[in-house]
Amino acid sequence: MSPVSRGFHRRRQDPAENAGRVPPGQYVTRDFPVLSAGPTQHTALDRWTFSIGRDGQQKTWSWAEFRTLPVQDVTADIHCVTKWSKLDTVWQGVSVDTLLDLARYDGPFAMAHCDGGYTTNLPMADLTGGKAWVAYSFDGQPLAPEHGGPARLLVPHLYFWKSAKWVRSLELRDTNDPGFWENYGYHMYGDPWREQRYAGD
Repeated sequence: MSPVSRGFHRRRQDPAENAGRVPPGQYVTRDFPVLSAGPTQHTALDRWTFSIGRDGQQKTWSWAEFRTLPVQDVTADIHCVTKWSKLDTVWQGVSVDTLLDLARYDGPFAMAHCDGGYTTNLPMADLTGGKAWVAYSFDGQPLAPEHGGPARLLVPHLYFWKSAKWVRSLELRDTNDPGFWENYGYHMYGDPWREQRYAGD
């Protein structure tokens, strides 16, 4: 299934302008391109929940409960596998560390499950230690559906397909099983600094 993209205009830039911030093979855009594996999902807030679980048991929050959790402001550069980077993006959300502390589940790997059937796999080490959030605000506004709202996973140190849109749960596992794009040949980890776009990179 091909991603869709709109609202994207490449910008000419001085290669030294963002030295040390832009991974190899990437270029900077001021736009926020829209790329999805399928149709944009729309979930009413009164039906939205987020869960963390393992072995059939889980801790679940409603939208109202989720919004009472401690919020963090996050400014991060993001890097898409399709080679655009957007710098100094501003988000608000709940740290995955906070959610895991409340859920009291553990495991070496996680599978993110999303509305629309999308999944992606992540090592727990990349979701903890202040590296990941469930974000519901972008640039001071509620996160728009086309960018993953009402909430998406935010893991900015990995390629952006790992920051799963419309995220609804993290399933903790003992095994690192491939998710949606990983089953189609994308890299199991996705480090932009090592250009891990596809299996074998």
